[in-house]
Amino acid sequence: MPKASWFDDSTDLPVIDEQVAKLESFAAAMADGVIEKHELESQQSAVVETMRSVEGMLSEEQHAAVTRLLVELSAYNVMRTVHQLQADRLQRSLAG
Repeated sequence: MPKASWFDDSTDLPVIDEQVAKLESFAAAMADGVIEKHELESQQSAVVETMRSVEGMLSEEQHAAVTRLLVELSAYNVMRTVHQLQADRLQRSLAG
């Protein structure tokens, strides 16, 4: 199976979200617009399992690179979420 690019060829932006949308567990959890505690715990378990699997395959150099990637991606996701929440709050205050 060829590896899927992490970037959109036309914009050079990450397309990880497109892969996330394909996760059955994510789609099921998001379907009702509410993330239940058990859904979050299930996703946490999937993350831990995948991290353990991948970590064992990596050289020290690869491990450092993937660790940096995970940290940067996590920071980006938190920042994007906060930005969207702020934009939504502003939009509601202007509409109200």
